[in-house]
Amino acid sequence: MIEDKLLVWKFKNGNNDALCRIYEKYKDNLLRLATALLNETAASEDIVHDVFVSFAQSAEKLKVSGNLKSYLATCVVNRVRNRNRSRQRQTTTKLNEAESVVSNTNRPEQWIVENEQLKQLNNALAQLPYEQREAIILHLQGGMKFWEIAELQDVSISTIQSRYRYGLDKLRSILDKEAKL
Repeated sequence: MIEDKLLVWKFKNGNNDALCRIYEKYKDNLLRLATALLNETAASEDIVHDVFVSFAQSAEKLKVSGNLKSYLATCVVNRVRNRNRSRQRQTTTKLNEAESVVSNTNRPEQWIVENEQLKQLNNALAQLPYEQREAIILHLQGGMKFWEIAELQDVSISTIQSRYRYGLDKLRSILDKEAKL
């Protein structure tokens, strides 16, 4: 987008308001992306903040060749991967201890229903293999194209499309099974 290119240019030239605008524009989307990948709200907030701190500190050497949203999403995904690798070395994670994202609805009964649905979706996503979950979340939540995800994961586009399709099929199966209970 032209606005993003202008914001990056202003930021690289010392305009702090541009950094604030970038943060405000993308923080919610990146937080949803990180939360969907990690299933932990607090850790997701830390990752998004870390990404923006690194982004702010790298003004001089920053090179955004394409879409700023995709660039930031890639930074979040890489931090999530690093965190997952680090945690795998330390201990095994329990998927059942996942937190869910809180909805912003005003009516309590609506919030309860939406929160329960979100919990079910998060739990179902957590059951997918990580590569499938990442492909689905990056495409649907991150707005990334399959070729961008393929480049990020260093695999072919057809592999990403397969991971996406198989992940959605498995997700439907998991959710259908839960709905029948």
